[in-house]
Amino acid sequence: MIERPEFSAVILDLDGLVLDTEKTYRIAWRSALEAMGYSFSPNFYQRLSGLQYESIERIFLEKCGADFDVLLFRKISAEQWHDHVGAEGLAVKPGVFDLLAALTERQIPYCLATNSLSENAERNLDIAGIGHLFPNKVTRDQVKRGKPAPDIFLLAARVLGLPLGQCLVVEDSIVGIEAAQVAGAIPVWVPEIYSSQTGVDLEKVYLCNDLMELEQLLF
Repeated sequence: MIERPEFSAVILDLDGLVLDTEKTYRIAWRSALEAMGYSFSPNFYQRLSGLQYESIERIFLEKCGADFDVLLFRKISAEQWHDHVGAEGLAVKPGVFDLLAALTERQIPYCLATNSLSENAERNLDIAGIGHLFPNKVTRDQVKRGKPAPDIFLLAARVLGLPLGQCLVVEDSIVGIEAAQVAGAIPVWVPEIYSSQTGVDLEKVYLCNDLMELEQLLF
């Protein structure tokens, strides 16, 4: 797709799209698993992008076996994450401020829709200093099912007061794109790492390399 999409509102993912958090989670998970005696390839961690945390823990259990200590993993990975973010901070992805300014200037409403729990989403936004820019937020704990189920986007559309067919959903993960397509939204994929082997119909997806390219597409 290359023509400009027709839309009335924008729904944005958080991790990996607005904030550069995905790599911080991968660093924490890898460090915790290695401390526990497990080792996986970088591609394994990339495939976890966009999944809800319950699904990620199930994958670790499947890969590591029945004796995998979930509570110990949670403890170590949380410590590793806080150590890393405490030292490095959380970066806002390039193009976020300009995109939000363009939406605000045109009075186009927008909403965050994330597989993160509310507590974690608020914490990360506060660390990055941008919580005030997102008055509208939908998080994993507000719905029955996380992505790739469409529940988060269905609620976001209700928050915005618009049908999903008029909402542009911007995602960095294929899990989010799957959810957007099931929901009947207009999907835009801004992948951290591109792969044509996605399991979704990319002919029906807008593809942008970054948020700057997305702004050019929209305006």
